[in-house]
Amino acid sequence: YSPYFNNMYQKALYLPKISSCMSCAQIERRMELVRVVSHNTHKKMVSCLQGHIGAEAEKRHKKLPLTALSQAMTEGGSQLGEDSLIGKMMEVCGDAENRLASELMQHELQIEKDVLDPLSQLAEVEIPNILKQRKQLAKLVLDYDSARARWLQATKSIISGTNTQALTAKADLLKEEVDEAMNKVDCLYLLCCHVLYCSYYSAVSQADYHRKSLTVLETVLPTIQAQQDSWTEKPAFGTGLDEHLKRSGREIALPIEACVMMLLETGMKEEGLFRIAAGASKLKKLKAALDCSTSQLEEFYSDPHAVAGALKSYLRELPEPLMTFQLYDEWIQASSVSDPDKRLQALWVVCDKLPKNNKNNLRYLVKFLAKLAQESEQNKMTPSNISIVLGPNLLWAKTEGSLAEMAAATSVHVVAIVEPIIQHADWFFPEGRSWVSSIATCSSNSCFLKSLRMDGVHSLHPGKKLFNKIMKSQKYHDIHTDVGCM
Repeated sequence: YSPYFNNMYQKALYLPKISSCMSCAQIERRMELVRVVSHNTHKKMVSCLQGHIGAEAEKRHKKLPLTALSQAMTEGGSQLGEDSLIGKMMEVCGDAENRLASELMQHELQIEKDVLDPLSQLAEVEIPNILKQRKQLAKLVLDYDSARARWLQATKSIISGTNTQALTAKADLLKEEVDEAMNKVDCLYLLCCHVLYCSYYSAVSQADYHRKSLTVLETVLPTIQAQQDSWTEKPAFGTGLDEHLKRSGREIALPIEACVMMLLETGMKEEGLFRIAAGASKLKKLKAALDCSTSQLEEFYSDPHAVAGALKSYLRELPEPLMTFQLYDEWIQASSVSDPDKRLQALWVVCDKLPKNNKNNLRYLVKFLAKLAQESEQNKMTPSNISIVLGPNLLWAKTEGSLAEMAAATSVHVVAIVEPIIQHADWFFPEGRSWVSSIATCSSNSCFLKSLRMDGVHSLHPGKKLFNKIMKSQKYHDIHTDVGCM
């Protein structure tokens, strides 16, 4: 027996034993109970195994569900290729699943050897053989009783007799005979201890398996995290502006630039742009496409409301508004100035305090909104209407509560801030005053494509050309200046 079993048996000696006070019928019932418990435990444990019991290690490993999952993930990662983050993650996780499958296979083999086989032997072979030998069992109990009675009599004789040395020697011999008889009877009890041992070893083996599995996961998790951290194409929605610009090497946030590009082509005359809600499923799909930097956006050009909705969502999901929490009080204070000229000057002062990245992106967006407002006779989006629907996504207070609550609390102030900025876009941002007018003077996309340095891709769909340029550009090319027709 293993050290585990010897230890368990030593502890079991302190439990109630089979002894002379138990009749053969009682012992027989006890043995039958142990047999039933062993059989049921074996049956349930087999059903918990994921591999095929009795199979060789290699065959068992192949049949495990974890192995099938590992193969599927590895093959999927290979099909997606190393250029895909999902592909890399699939390969890394597939390898981890294969290692977990190996640990599970070794665990089940050990359980089968040290727990299931002994339980099966006990329930199906040993106890039935003992129950068949009732006469021998009864004789063992009688031998024990007889030896014990003679030993007790010899012990009494020592106390009352005179020849103590001879009586003591006789008592010792009888004591040995009692012990031998008891050992034979205890062999039955030893079999009962199998169940106790198997239960204990099963728990020990499971603990060891889970520790090893945890080690595998702790080894692979840093690799997964490193792969994610090193991947440049990360979601833009919900990510801080500075972080997104830094890791993408851009000056204008991708969702802002991409949405503006698409709206310039198909959405400038769309009535109610930014006001009419887009379909939820299409908006979600477009956001996902922008998040993974795909250039497959043709289907969205026919739905400018979805594009406008994606732009609003990006602004709304920024951890900090584009016009910043830090300047919130100053924006509100500037908008409260009663004199119109002084109010404009106060707003300009606050605008000039914006961090570089925030100011560049706000300038880009405001220039577009000013161009959109020029088409207000058709799209009905005046500077006032634009500021009402878009302003709350540009500035809100850093307070607890939902976005709707924050927007409602500051909507009046925000309109008073955003509307004059749109109305006087060239005055607030004189460095970018030419880009919209230059685009408007061209009868086709050719001038705009030149400004984006799109040479060699004129066979593509105009919208796709624009977006491909955005995707390929690691650093934003300022299109606000020098874009006149060649």
